[in-house]
Amino acid sequence: MHQEETNHHSTGYGTYILVWLALIALTSITVTVAGIDFGMVALAIAMLIAAIKSALVINIFMHIKYEEPIFKVFLLVSGFTIVVIFVLTFLDVVNR
Repeated sequence: MHQEETNHHSTGYGTYILVWLALIALTSITVTVAGIDFGMVALAIAMLIAAIKSALVINIFMHIKYEEPIFKVFLLVSGFTIVVIFVLTFLDVVNR
């Protein structure tokens, strides 16, 4: 007989509310940074905030935090691939 073992990890409502509030705060910070002239650093700040927000959403709301390690490796590989594509695109735009 084949038994499937399922692990259900439950995240409490308090955690969801705290993450939601953090996402709202980070969005507000992003809007504020966009209104201030930081020059070339503004893009780096916005990208850093976006990375933090996406990490919160991926880990908490998508429950990746509780997935198998191989799934996390594939997620990191795909994330690295998209970063390489973005960097190559930015380099192309800067060198025009």
